[in-house]
Amino acid sequence: MAEPSSTTESPDAPAAAGSRARVNAGYGAVFVVREFRAIFAAHVLSMLGGVFADASLAVLVFQRTGSAPLTALVFALGFLPYALSGILLSGIADRYPARRVLVACDLLSAGCVTLMAVPVTPLAALFVLRFAVSMMSPLFTGTRAASLADILPGDLYVLGRSLVRMVSQGSQIIGYGLGGLALVWLSPRTALYVTVGTFLGSALLLRLGTRGRPARASGGGAMMRASIASTRRLLAVPRVRALLLMWWIPPMFFIVAEGTAAPYADAAGAGSVGFGLFMAAMPAGTAVGEVLAGTLLGAAARERIALPLAAGSMLPMAAFAVRPPLSVAVALLVLTGLCAAYTLGMDQWFVQAVPAAMRGSAMSLLGAGLMTLQGLGVAAGGAVAALVPPYVVICGAGAAGTACMFAILRSVRATRTTAPATDAEP
Repeated sequence: MAEPSSTTESPDAPAAAGSRARVNAGYGAVFVVREFRAIFAAHVLSMLGGVFADASLAVLVFQRTGSAPLTALVFALGFLPYALSGILLSGIADRYPARRVLVACDLLSAGCVTLMAVPVTPLAALFVLRFAVSMMSPLFTGTRAASLADILPGDLYVLGRSLVRMVSQGSQIIGYGLGGLALVWLSPRTALYVTVGTFLGSALLLRLGTRGRPARASGGGAMMRASIASTRRLLAVPRVRALLLMWWIPPMFFIVAEGTAAPYADAAGAGSVGFGLFMAAMPAGTAVGEVLAGTLLGAAARERIALPLAAGSMLPMAAFAVRPPLSVAVALLVLTGLCAAYTLGMDQWFVQAVPAAMRGSAMSLLGAGLMTLQGLGVAAGGAVAALVPPYVVICGAGAAGTACMFAILRSVRATRTTAPATDAEP
């Protein structure tokens, strides 16, 4: 197990009164922890860099080929490798020291993006390099999430995870906006070099701003075999499996609404402004919901509201059956985003259900499934939207997602007393 930070208690120990007092102070208490400040700043850099790279590479590919399908492939490659990486590489997060894994991922990403920016790089190599960067993403995010549990005690971990999610939501709006503006003045290759700088800056922050801790787990044998074994062990635990499904399924249906934003705005006659409002509505609601839950509610209250919010989170999408005007549609998506505050309660349940020696693998698997199913969701929604109006697609996603959630929540309730998997090596 990783050694606890010198500035905080071990996250596996019961939270002391001092820790609870800091939790009650809200998000500000999280930034008191020096290591979290470094991780948070590195996350901001790497997220903006990743979004910036996607925009720059998409423009570069379109300039070279004039092909819309190949340009779309740039974004698709942001989703496709996640399942493969989560299954085959997740064990790295526990078998090697976390700081070393995080810094190595940033440096390898910087190297790949540097090669993308070189003028002589063939087109096929651009896609291979994009695939390689995406393969590292689940490992990086899983290792970082597990590290937060090492440095933030008790409920501070929940607030820290919430802040990380909010940055991820915001980067989708701000990052693409900044990327689009920058590409007015910079060539795509120059913009890719800017991305290299963000990855190097993230690596430097993590190397200098976080403590070196030993690996959580030891063991020999082939890494891929060990990663697959860890995945099997995690999925074999009913409590972990139920919580993973609770993490994975709602976003798979949520993203259907974003995937149909362009045709919905066009049908409403709202143009690009309507498209922007539609796309920003759910992330904005998510950010507000997490801030309100993290600031106004204590740990016990956030856990109490988790199941009801999750159960009703997709009902606003089902309300698209009445074909609402754009203003009402945006309000419904904001409401859907507000319901995502249930994730704060889930954070604590998940870290309690997973043994410390497998946290990195579990977080990598969580992220891999999340991105993979979102990719499948947006692809399925797009295919159905070619046959029926967009409001029908969103309504259907909301209804189907709600039915799935009721089945999953029964499993979550039934496994509340299930013991976590053991820390023993497979």
